[in-house]
Amino acid sequence: MKARVYVTLKEGVLDPQGAAVQRGLQQLGFGEVAGCRVGKFIELVLDGEKDRAHAAERLKEMGKKLLANPVIEDFRFEVLEG
Repeated sequence: MKARVYVTLKEGVLDPQGAAVQRGLQQLGFGEVAGCRVGKFIELVLDGEKDRAHAAERLKEMGKKLLANPVIEDFRFEVLEG
């Protein structure tokens, strides 16, 4: 089973990397970019996992314990077949 985890800064947390990307895009002529936030994308392979509900519970634990900083980040995930 595979899973995709998306980690993003919580609303209201400053994102200097996102601001730098936004400025860079605007300097390259992409003036329509009015905002940018940068996050993390993590793809996991869950060996031997067959039950989607159990996989979801384990992913919640992973997100809370390691993949995201709960003080400044939110996370969401998708459980995929295969």
